[in-house]
Amino acid sequence: MMAAAMSKKPEPIGLGIAGLGMAGAVMVQAAAAHPGYVLRAAADPHPAPRAAFARDFEAKVCDDIGGLCDDPDVEVIYVATPHQFHRPHAILAAEHGKHIILEKPMALTLADCDAIIAAVERANVKLIVGHTHSFDPQIHVMRLMIASGALGRLGMIHTFNYTNFLYRPRRPEELDTAQGGGILFNQVPHQVDIVRLLAGGLVRSVRAQTTALDPTRPTEGSCAALLQFDNGAAASLVYSGYDYFDSDEWHFDISERGTPKTLDHGAARRMLMQTADEVRARTESFAYGTNSGAMPPHQPHFGITIATCEQAELRASADGLIKYDQMGPMKINIERGGYVMPGRQQVLDEMGRALRFGRRPIHHGRWGKATLEVALAIQQSAKEGREIRLEHQVTVAEEELFPEDDAESDVHITARIVD
Repeated sequence: MMAAAMSKKPEPIGLGIAGLGMAGAVMVQAAAAHPGYVLRAAADPHPAPRAAFARDFEAKVCDDIGGLCDDPDVEVIYVATPHQFHRPHAILAAEHGKHIILEKPMALTLADCDAIIAAVERANVKLIVGHTHSFDPQIHVMRLMIASGALGRLGMIHTFNYTNFLYRPRRPEELDTAQGGGILFNQVPHQVDIVRLLAGGLVRSVRAQTTALDPTRPTEGSCAALLQFDNGAAASLVYSGYDYFDSDEWHFDISERGTPKTLDHGAARRMLMQTADEVRARTESFAYGTNSGAMPPHQPHFGITIATCEQAELRASADGLIKYDQMGPMKINIERGGYVMPGRQQVLDEMGRALRFGRRPIHHGRWGKATLEVALAIQQSAKEGREIRLEHQVTVAEEELFPEDDAESDVHITARIVD
């Protein structure tokens, strides 16, 4: 009888989605395909994505996050509301006893991060900051290979991404840096989180330059930064969202989500010139119900990331990694398992392990604050023309990086190398 009780799988985790825009729409697809979760409710101020969600799921809908907080069937809230609302919404969720997956950036200031962390600790709930691309299977396996020491000492990381980010339809605040707009709060945190994970987390200093080249889109659109780590490694970050060059040209013509891509440089600029109502176009183009939920055939990525170690260099491929050493390149395929949305579902895995097995997440509140500190240091360095020293960095939680496999867990689906 005791053995039967021990073998019983935990009940699926009830998830509520706050915000059915682009990030929320992808998370809906990820959660719907994850065996450890069940979608209980969603909130959004726009009626069309709410109606689409209600049509697709036997779940509640409401127009703001308060409805999710009041729902006893919601155990975890995924907060994908506009950046300026991250602090109040995360605190509200914590005060209602809800565990939180918080979209990047964690907040807009370090003080906001501290307020969220304090609220989470008071309520004794779990918080994961979902910088989804550092959860990508290739990045996870790269970190395992680096941390194992099998490739020798890590020397440097180079990551770069050229996209159409600034010329997708935008709400006004998304083009206002003070309200969390531009690449420093939206895109560069992905790169920062990736290199911090690969290099162990402790950034010592930042030197950077940013540019705002289009007065009609008055926010940072490109960035070049050098990060130095306490362990002697360095990382260079380059990002451009100006839609002239698309670095997916150098990633096997595979999009960020993992779908085959027909390159069309400058297409977003041309489309924007024909858009009469940019805010409406954003909702109609990216909100839940506007895109297919089909499983992408390849792994997701965030541009090109190359890690240089003593005995080899690593970079992501369409379906895994490529290891370059003295014997030449070797492909390492990574099993997809049942993932519809790799990366997003690993975020759900990490929360599931924290809730069901008490494991400390990698992407906890202080980790999210440390990533934001680097993004803010990039902004400060560019403004003041000097190197910025950092004070709030934290290391990778190694116990979560190498979790023990649990055959009875439906929320632990690890990226695996295919022989």
